[in-house]
Amino acid sequence: MNRLVVLFAALSSSGCVHPPEIVLVDRATALEQEASGSFGDVEARLNRAAIEPRPVPLTAEQLASLGATSSPVADGAELTDADRLDGLLVQHCVGEGNDGFVVDTPDACHGAADPDELRTLVDRVNRSRRQLFRWMHEQRATVSVDEMRRSWRAVHAAGIVCGGWVESDDGKWQGKTC
Repeated sequence: MNRLVVLFAALSSSGCVHPPEIVLVDRATALEQEASGSFGDVEARLNRAAIEPRPVPLTAEQLASLGATSSPVADGAELTDADRLDGLLVQHCVGEGNDGFVVDTPDACHGAADPDELRTLVDRVNRSRRQLFRWMHEQRATVSVDEMRRSWRAVHAAGIVCGGWVESDDGKWQGKTC
């Protein structure tokens, strides 16, 4: 056995045994694959996103050139409280009361309206108006809140949507004429 070790040591020192200069690796490591851009899951998601149908954003001019009408193209989620209130005023589900607050009028309602959403909207609008009246009274403490509310309602009535449900001075409800 010693002879074999001595023979191997002698041969290796003489230069007969040496490793090859070029080492070929047939497979890259996972880190090298990621660094070189091999992202299979990302590529698959991008391919799926490229073929999924979705709306194309168009400007108002592009829509007009295609012959689209000027009616709003929005679902209920994109409407503001003022837009929702206008729609409910026209449906007569709510009305603008004499006291400057919005009133729920379910007996006159034309069309479908979710009672919970309607109640929430009426409460939110009336709370905002109470805050407005309080702030207005703080600005002009010499004027009574009722007088200020009547003045505000007179100005506000001009901006109510045509056909909106409005309480007249005698307490009767009617659609606003424009």
